[in-house]
Amino acid sequence: MYIIKVKGKAKIPDYIQIRDENFVLVAYFRADRPLKKIEKFGLEGKEDELESLIKDLPFGKLQKLEL
Repeated sequence: MYIIKVKGKAKIPDYIQIRDENFVLVAYFRADRPLKKIEKFGLEGKEDELESLIKDLPFGKLQKLEL
C-alpha cells in the first residue's frame, strides 16, 4: 500500500490518502483525526506508528506504506 498527505487550503483541512498496489484509493481521512475501521486495511495494532508517520510525512510525496 501507499500513503500520501494532501495539503488543505483555507477552510479545507489536510487529508491522508491510502492507496493499494494498483494506486486505487482505499482510504481517505483527515490528517488530524484517527482512521476508523483501521482493521479493514490490515493495520490494526499499528495506530501509534501510523499516527507518527502521518505527523512526519511531507505533503505531496507518495510513499510506500511500511509499518
